[in-house]
Amino acid sequence: MPEFLPITDINAPELDIFARLSEPELRHYYEPDGGLFIAESPRVALRALSAGMVPVSVLTDPRSREPETEDFLSRCGDIPIYTAPPEVLVKITGFHLTRGLLCAMKRPSLPAPEKILTEAERLVVLENVVNPTNLGAIFRSAAALGMDAILLTPACTDPFYRRAARVSMGTVFQIPWTRLSGDETAWPGEGLSLLREYHFKTAAMALTDNSVNINDRALMAEKKIAVILGTEGDGLLPETIEASDYTVCIPMMHGADSLNVAAASAVAFWQLGRSR
Repeated sequence: MPEFLPITDINAPELDIFARLSEPELRHYYEPDGGLFIAESPRVALRALSAGMVPVSVLTDPRSREPETEDFLSRCGDIPIYTAPPEVLVKITGFHLTRGLLCAMKRPSLPAPEKILTEAERLVVLENVVNPTNLGAIFRSAAALGMDAILLTPACTDPFYRRAARVSMGTVFQIPWTRLSGDETAWPGEGLSLLREYHFKTAAMALTDNSVNINDRALMAEKKIAVILGTEGDGLLPETIEASDYTVCIPMMHGADSLNVAAASAVAFWQLGRSR
């Protein structure tokens, strides 16, 4: 059985990773080596653990006896498991824990883009998506609807951020993903060139005079498709749209001209998944 360590001092330094360090600070916790991320909820933590993530410490409500919580804690090995009642946990973290558990885990190294591009046929490319909730929802849809992998441009938010991982229901640990290396100038020029090198046809999700329907026969017949989704406010960069093989739209009704990027992603993934 795991050993529980009741919290007697909410200012204890071992709680900094849960209470006082920002997510960017956690990301660089072991610099120059990798950092940490926080998995919130037993389901997210279990999926991270099953994907090979290494737990460092846990903060939990000792009265939580959900099967998933007990399963996770039994598999954590010899790590500190700090406990406190919910009212103390709120004082430490500043928010109510989802199902009473946070786990600090070591960040893994990301695969090279070339590895993902070699193994995928249905690829998602996220251009400058900065909202963690939207990014997490896109990951969840991609995993559920048959996309093979996700490629992020340099400016995208971090899928391992607590909210993104929680909204994804832990699928950020299941579907292969990586980030284009370099600064923001790596996209779209270098990134699109890399996609062409690996024989992807690019489908930019945007409403233009030249947009084709998401169920376009030529698009659906392509063997390797990279569907590109843009940032929440402005959508895709004009140069991305111009350089893509297809510009693709989802037919709308009642005068609507667009969907939230997470909702649009689910429609696109479902349609493209049908063509396999």
